[in-house]
Parts: sequence; structure tokens; C-alpha cells
Amino acid sequence: MSATPNKHRAARRSRRVLAAAAGLATVGALFAAMPAGAAVDEGSSGDRHHKPRTVDVQLLSFNDLHGNLEPPAGSAGQVTHTRPDGTTEKINAGGAEYLATHLRQAREGNKYSVTAAAGDMIGASPLLSGLFHDEPTIEALNALKLDVSSVGNHEFDEGAKELARMQNGGCHPTAGCFEQGRKFTGADFPYLAANVANDKTGRPLLDPYFIWKKDGVKIGFIGVTLEGTPNIVSAEGVKGLTFADEVETINKYTKVLERKGVKSIVALIHEGGAPASSSYNYNCDSPGPGDGVSGPIVDIAKKISPQVDALVTGHTHQAYACTIPDPSGRPRTVTSAASFGKLYTDTTLTYDRRTKDIVRTAVASANHVVTRDVPKAEDMTSLIARWNTLAAPVASRPVGYISADIENPFDAPEKPLGNLIADAQLEGLAPADKGGAQLALMNPGGIRAGLVHKASGSEGDGVVTYGEAFTVQPFTNMMTVVDLTGAQLITALQQQVSGVNQASPKILQVSDGFTYTLDLTKTGAERIVAGSVKLKGEAIDPAKTYRVAMNEFLAGGGDGFAVLKEHKNKLVGASDLDILNAYLAAHSSASAPLAPPATGRITVVK
Repeated sequence: MSATPNKHRAARRSRRVLAAAAGLATVGALFAAMPAGAAVDEGSSGDRHHKPRTVDVQLLSFNDLHGNLEPPAGSAGQVTHTRPDGTTEKINAGGAEYLATHLRQAREGNKYSVTAAAGDMIGASPLLSGLFHDEPTIEALNALKLDVSSVGNHEFDEGAKELARMQNGGCHPTAGCFEQGRKFTGADFPYLAANVANDKTGRPLLDPYFIWKKDGVKIGFIGVTLEGTPNIVSAEGVKGLTFADEVETINKYTKVLERKGVKSIVALIHEGGAPASSSYNYNCDSPGPGDGVSGPIVDIAKKISPQVDALVTGHTHQAYACTIPDPSGRPRTVTSAASFGKLYTDTTLTYDRRTKDIVRTAVASANHVVTRDVPKAEDMTSLIARWNTLAAPVASRPVGYISADIENPFDAPEKPLGNLIADAQLEGLAPADKGGAQLALMNPGGIRAGLVHKASGSEGDGVVTYGEAFTVQPFTNMMTVVDLTGAQLITALQQQVSGVNQASPKILQVSDGFTYTLDLTKTGAERIVAGSVKLKGEAIDPAKTYRVAMNEFLAGGGDGFAVLKEHKNKLVGASDLDILNAYLAAHSSASAPLAPPATGRITVVK
């Protein structure tokens, strides 16, 4: 089994001392005293004369865990499997207790095994982790023996200083230490952020690369997040940071690693694509390499140096194990393990000791389901129980009642839960003294899970607890009401499916009474049918001003909605979570639970 390197632990402790001395003044300063990509040796070189020329290195990888230590509920905790006859089935998957067991079993018999992640390990987390600023997840990842991870956009949700604390440890600056007699020790693995620089120093925010070593075998890891991170994270979270092009950064540090004698290289990229099938076992290399996957990762993969042997990706929460040709035309593996710990990828990298490079033709990758039919890892069970005890007084409080699952389907433009949330925001901000909202817009990425009717604990079926509501909306964004013209509203709808969102549309969830037609047979902004945008049956007047409720993230132009930054007369209200909970309390009871809202606000033409 691959062990966490002792030298890296010592280096991390050194960085923690530096952080304490610096008072967390700037993240760049925390790492200035440590050489980038500090090498780690996991074993002695031994007698080279009796070693085979090639060895198989097992690369286990996953991405977008988002603090899901407990099994995700409902459809969020399922993966689709295609049977040999072409039919499909849903498999319940995920949960740190099961992920730990699967990874540990996978490592058995593999002398050379390294575990890597492609970002968003934390952020947008359920209450069990989010309530404690994701310390439980870092602790779990340490126990999982994660060797290295790139940062993702959600690692920046609470800003650069908090990310430094995740790496180095220490008590939260305002919440303090959560357990008496325990101090958060930080990550035992390096977070890599090669394309994120401190504006003042120009230096990488964190280590740009990491060299894994064992018994003479060397593999370099370069970690980047998507260049567009500032567009999908709150402005405060990325203040003072610059995000560079993924390809240029990876190619730059590939040359650095080559100069250090490291010729076997894996890129950890928090950016991804979309396969043609939602099944985790879909063969996306049929009929040809890369034909079965689309999205930003395809162009990125085709431009990254041929010296990079494999790409571990994330961000899109999709499952794929594809080959995409590198710039020299050679096939190269590109993988993603969905999200929430439901899958892990097992890749075999055949290392040639003479050339110190990967034999590319021998690379093989496959995604595996984190099924829940294996024994639970006892250390994870204990960890979850410990943090649940601390969270219970807050998490178990009932906030509402539902009569059935209120779904948040990933691939549906209009979502029942999105309608409920938009309706809650409109109702909470419609009073004149609350902003006088006439409609509400909700970004789909801010809805992290569905509401499940089945009890998650002892609360009873149909009871929505505070913990479950928090899992749906963990960001606790403040709500706003702003002035937008009808023309700006229409432009916002067009920006859902054009510009930066054209390749991967972000369909806003809308409140009751706001309707329009989305024509998927067209492309770009033309997908929004002219004249179909109406409020309470009346066509939106481009020259008229409307009061629109939305969260601060959208009001700041987040998710590519640049036009929303042009708003006027902003009034800030309660948090989105408080407004959702107030709506559930007002519209449901044990004897009259809330039914899932009907859809039909967005007419979709296919």
C-alpha cells in the first residue's frame, strides 16, 4: 500500500511553522521558503541489478468529492451501469466508509500505488463537513492516504487564506477549534495550484508540481484548476489571484520536470468534458479516440505536451475513461470519476526504468463503482460518528415536510427543486420592504442535491432537517433584489446558452409566472425564442424595469452572466438558506407536506 511520505509530512510541518510565523499574511509567503515540487522518496533504491526493466504503477484517482463523507442521498448517490444487452440499471454508490475500503482493496498486491485527485475535494459540502469548514473531509482524505491533489474552483470558496489553512492546519480564525483538546493538523498531501499566482508576488499560490518516488520510480504530478475559476467563484474568494491558461502552465512545468530528470508525468486538471452517455462504463473510444467525449477538456488534451502521459480531470461531474490524441497524434488516457466519491479510476502506468518514461501503449484505465456492499472502513465510521455528534444539535432540527422526493436532475433544464427554490426567493423578497421582487433567478450550480423523502436518520420519512436543507444550499449566499431592464433579462437568458456557456449551458431556474421557450435545435443565443419571454402571461418589455431577486454570486456576474453585473438599486436581504427554510416552514407541516412543484415554466424544443 502506498504510504504518505514521511519527508512530505516533515515538509508540511515546516510549512505550518512558517504559516504561524507569518500570521497567514499572504498565501504566497507561506510557501516561499519551500522549494516547488519537493521530491519525496517512499523507499530505498535497493539492488538495481535484479530489477525488471518495467514495473506497473497503479494510479488510483477521483475528483469532486465535495465533502460527501456520508453516502449521497437519492439520485445524487447513484451511478448508471449499462449491461451487456444495452439496458441500464442504477447502482447506489459513494460514502467515505466504502471509498476507503475500495481503495484499500484495490491497492492490495500493488507494490507501486499512488492516489491522486483532481480538485473540489472540499467546498459546496454537506453540513457534516461544511459546518466545520471542511476539516472533517481533509481528515478523511489523510486517512484515505491521498498522495496529491490539484485545487479546484471550490477550494477557493472561502479564499486563499482558508485554503492555506486547509494545507497547513490550525484553528479557524473566527470559529476556533471545534473539538476540545484537538487541533486541526491540515492536509498530509500537497495541494497543487500551478496556474494560480499571487498578484503581488507573481509566485504560484501553492506548489505547482509534486514528484512521487518509490524504489527508483519517479512520476511527476502537475496540478491546475480551470482558468475560468474567477467566473464561478465569489469575487472575494479569488481576490488578489490570477488564473493562467491550463495548457500553457502544464507545458511550462513539464519542461521544469524534464530538466529535473522526471520524464513520467501526470496532469491533474480541474476541468473536464461530457461523454455521449451517462453510464460510467460507456466506451467513449467507440467509434474512434475521443469521439465519445466533448467539452473543454478535448481541446486542452490535444494541446498539452506529448511528454505528459495521462490526464486526470474533473469539474463536470461526469464519468469517462477515454483516449484523446496528444499533439503528436499518439493516444493518451483522459479520465474522470464522476463526483461525490461514487467512482474511482484505476489506471495502470507501465514505467520503463531505462528510459524513466511511461510506455504509453500499455496505459489502461477503467472506472470502478464505490459500491455499498463491502465492509465499512471502521476508521471512517468512527470519524463520521465523531463529527456527527458535534453537528447533531444543528443538523437534526426539522425545518419542513415534503410528500415525495423533490428532484434536482443533473441533465434537465428545469428542475423541480430549482422551481421550489426560485419560488421561495420570490416570496421572501416580494414584500416592498424586502425589495419588491417580481421574479427570481437561481443558478443551477448553487443547488447541490435533491430533497429526499426517505429519512436520513431518526427524523422520519418526509421530514426535511436543517442538515438536509444545508446540503441543498451550502453556500449560504446572501440574497439581493436589483433593477434589470427587460432587455437585460433577455440577454441573461441568452447568456445561459452562449458565450462562455455555449459548450456547457447553465440554465437558470425561474420563479412561478416567468416563462419562455428554449429551442435546442438552434445554437447560441438563438436558442432563446424571441417573443417567448413572459411574466404572468405578458411579454417582457425590453424598455421596462423589473425588480429581480437573485443571490450575490449571480448579481456579481457569476457563471458567465456578465449582464447581471449591470444591475441598479441593489437591496441585500437574508441568506438563500434562511429564505428556503422560511418557505418550507410556511408551506408545509406534518399533516400537510409540500408536494414537488410542477415543471413547465421553460418550454423545451428538441
